[in-house]
Amino acid sequence: MTVARSVALFVVAAVFEIGGAWLVWQGIREHKGWIWIGAGVIALGFYGVVATFQSDDDFGRILAAYGGIFVAGSIAWGVVADGYRPDRYDVIGALVCLAGMAVIMYAPRSH
Repeated sequence: MTVARSVALFVVAAVFEIGGAWLVWQGIREHKGWIWIGAGVIALGFYGVVATFQSDDDFGRILAAYGGIFVAGSIAWGVVADGYRPDRYDVIGALVCLAGMAVIMYAPRSH
């Protein structure tokens, strides 16, 4: 699997997970109702499915690496969906997480 395909899968997974969590949040906290909550639950399920398409067989590695995508993606989602304004520490933290993700997932290993 190419790195580009792997990163694309992480991005799709992030859209489903972060979007699903946001929909549930909107349904409950913003009183938008059960349809929003249900759509969020379905999206969260799709996140779990998409993660299985990564070529690495180690669940822990995939989920740990995805954590970096989740952190950066959550900040980006907040900017786009909620008008959140990250400060420099948010940005630095997200970049550190993405660097960690790259090391965990793509560092050369001898098997």
